[in-house]
Order: sequence, then structure tokens, then C-alpha cells
Amino acid sequence: MKFGAIDIGTNAARLLIGEVCKEGNHSFVKKISYTRIPLRLGEQVFDNGIISEEKIIEFVKTMQAFKLISEMFHVVELRACATSAMREAKNGAAVVTEILIQTGINIEVISGDEEARLIFGTFFLLDFDKTSPFLVIDVGGGSTEISVFEEGKRVASKSFELGTLRLLKGKTDSKIWKELKSWLDKNVDSKVEHKIFATGGNINKVHKMVGSNTSEIQIRKVSKLRKELEKMTLEEREDVYQLKPDRADVIVPACEIFEFILKELKVKNFFVPKIGLSDGMIYDLYLNHQ
Repeated sequence: MKFGAIDIGTNAARLLIGEVCKEGNHSFVKKISYTRIPLRLGEQVFDNGIISEEKIIEFVKTMQAFKLISEMFHVVELRACATSAMREAKNGAAVVTEILIQTGINIEVISGDEEARLIFGTFFLLDFDKTSPFLVIDVGGGSTEISVFEEGKRVASKSFELGTLRLLKGKTDSKIWKELKSWLDKNVDSKVEHKIFATGGNINKVHKMVGSNTSEIQIRKVSKLRKELEKMTLEEREDVYQLKPDRADVIVPACEIFEFILKELKVKNFFVPKIGLSDGMIYDLYLNHQ
């Protein structure tokens, strides 16, 4: 069974067509088609709190395109979830209604907790010791979600209003860094070794840029890359690293957020499994159909 997952983030909207496959006792989300549109809802929401009429038109066209692609693949079910930017948009409910009228797609504006639940659901498909302590850090355009797992159960989770686009536009409260540090100190036992997983489009791109042959990355390589990128203009980043314009500007603040968290955790290495919200949505749709 093929499913469609639309992830409407702060920086981009994404459509993943996928299905859950099995190899022996191991299940995984097979990605059949992936489409990304740099919608950038957060630019307007973080500036004036609303999504403009012009942006709504772009939004509608994006959803119409996603619906057509989904129909071409004959998906059993299509689900659309919106995160940080839509949570904060004052006219978010009106936009959801307009999208439903124009496209027939019902967008769910999900909470940070639901976002975390969907992302972390697919982690239990990964091949590693789930009984050992581990953390999952997801950095998006508008928010950062962190969850702590012990003995296979989530023991702590929080969504912080700290994201790449929010940081880039200077819309981050200076107190958020202290709040983040305090939460980590309280909820993560520094005496216990935790395996760290990092998710999100930016860290996936960083993983590719540093040329790691495995899912593991050394933090020093991320720091080195960030320093190189900071010296470049946006055009140079696009040219040298073949980055898209909407990735070239947010990748540096993404590195800053990950570096801050990982240094607070006093770890040298972390893992990039390259799974995210859309993968979690596909797996959740699959489970609901069983």
C-alpha cells in the first residue's frame, strides 16, 4: 500500500510517497517519490503574524500539485500536517479552510508533541539497541524538538521556539538558549552515555557535505563546515556546495543550534538516520490501516 505524506514546515513544504516494506523481521519506510517546494511560510509569519494573500495562492498551487502527484501514484491515503509557522499564524485557521475548499486537502496543524511522536515513531524501525539511552534532536525552520528515551520509552520531550528561519530573521528570544540549557541539565543525565540522533533537512545536507561514509558524524566536522560557510556569501555557498537558495541561508543557523545542543551534552559524535516527519506520517498511516 502506498501512502502520501505532506509536511508543511516553516521553510518548505514536502510530499513523500512511500510504503512500508519488510525484510525478514525488519520493517522500513521505502521512499518512492519526494517533492520539495520552498514555500517559506515562516518569513511572513515571524514578521507580521499572518500569511499574505499572495503566499496563500502559492500555498494552494503547491497543495494542488501535491494532490495530483499523489493521485498519479494511486495512494491509499494522503495526510497533510503543518507545524511551527502554521501554529503561529493568526490567520492559520482561515488558510486551512481555504486550502480545503480549493484542493480538498484537510491540513492538520499539529502540536509540537504530535510532531515529535510522528518523527520518533519511525526510530523504532532502525536497527540499534532501543533499550540503551538515546536522544533525538529535530531542528526545523521554526522550532526544535528534543526527546529523551530510556529503556525504549520516551521519558522527556520538549518543543522549543528555536528554528533556523526564526534565528536567521532575528525572531528568537535571547532567553531561549538558557531555557534550552536548563532543560537539558534537568532531563539528561550527563553521567549516562546517550546515543544522539539528529534529524531535519539541514543536518541531512550537512551529512552529505562533510562526506561521511556512515550515518555517524563528528561534531568538529560540523563546526569546521559552519566556519567555512560563514565566510562565504550566499552565492558562493550555492556555487561551491551546490546548495539551493532556500538552503544556503538557513544551513548556518542549523549548525549553530545543533552545535549548541551537542556541546551541552558533551558528546563528540552523533548519528544522522535521514528520517523525518514525513517518514513518521507514512508509518503512522500504515499502522492505522493494519
